[in-house]
Amino acid sequence: MVDYSRSRRNVVGIEHDRVTNVSSTDFPGYYPGEDHSWNLNKFKEKFRTHISYLTDLSCSFDLIGVDTSIANAFRRIMIAEVPSLAIEYVYIENNTSIIQDEVLAHRLGLIPLKANPDYLRWFKKDDPDFEPTDYDTVVLHLSAKCTTNSNAPPGTTDPKVLYNGANVYASAIQFEPQGRQSEWFPEGITPANPDILIAKLRPGQEIDLTMHCILGIGQDHAKFSPVATASYRLLPTIEIIGPPLTGELAQKFKGCFPKGVVEINSNGEAYVKDARKDTVSREVLRHPEFEGRVKLGRLRDHFIFNVESTGAMTPDEIFIKSVQLLKKKCQMLRKFDLRT
Repeated sequence: MVDYSRSRRNVVGIEHDRVTNVSSTDFPGYYPGEDHSWNLNKFKEKFRTHISYLTDLSCSFDLIGVDTSIANAFRRIMIAEVPSLAIEYVYIENNTSIIQDEVLAHRLGLIPLKANPDYLRWFKKDDPDFEPTDYDTVVLHLSAKCTTNSNAPPGTTDPKVLYNGANVYASAIQFEPQGRQSEWFPEGITPANPDILIAKLRPGQEIDLTMHCILGIGQDHAKFSPVATASYRLLPTIEIIGPPLTGELAQKFKGCFPKGVVEINSNGEAYVKDARKDTVSREVLRHPEFEGRVKLGRLRDHFIFNVESTGAMTPDEIFIKSVQLLKKKCQMLRKFDLRT
């Protein structure tokens, strides 16, 4: 016999005017009068991960069998605590473009850099006597100048044809290895997207500057965050109640959901094909003919993560680093507890 209270407690109810079963206990996953003592084997049975897709810039994966606090910790760490390399200091030798020095420096700082941060140490900004070294500082250089194209066809108005170097892109940034950095970064350090437009120049204008890059975290400045977005949602559940929906009713039921969520089988009955694709718009609950015929919800321990990288590192690297950081935090807390 199925314990209905236990089977439904893991589902957040979705009704036409409210969301139910959202309250939590003092300790997540623990209920009075029941044995919920920590057991590693039970956790292994429940915990699962599944990767839907993975590219160099984005990924989607499922995290199943953990509490919201854990999933949200991963999300927050990915956004604010995974270290990455970014331009911090800009030394301008010459800038005759129409962009002010401060605005130019700000634009440069927001360019994501493709580099492995594990080889670098933290730069001590608070120490006035601290001198930058190859262990904590990466040097980049940008030199661009615009000249008139003497071979431009008569009557041409396109600046890209009229001038040489009219647009300054991130690809113009050059890596200048210091010390052993040529060994640590054999492929160099480059912008994640070489087509980022930095400035537009006209004949006689030029830019010549040097940049110092250091490690940082998104908590200090958004330019250090390796993710463009890191979010999760709970897996939707759709349960058809009562006799099968057939005929026009089945077609109307199918039309209440995004494409691919509900389909019609060979018997003409509506069935849930892939609840994962549902956006939980609650459109089906607006129609009186479906009242009491469908139950919507979300699984409270099934998280669908979507991570988009800025290009500084791959999404899987970002998530693995967030797991390592959370583990380190737990170890520090445990060490502190043992001391007290």
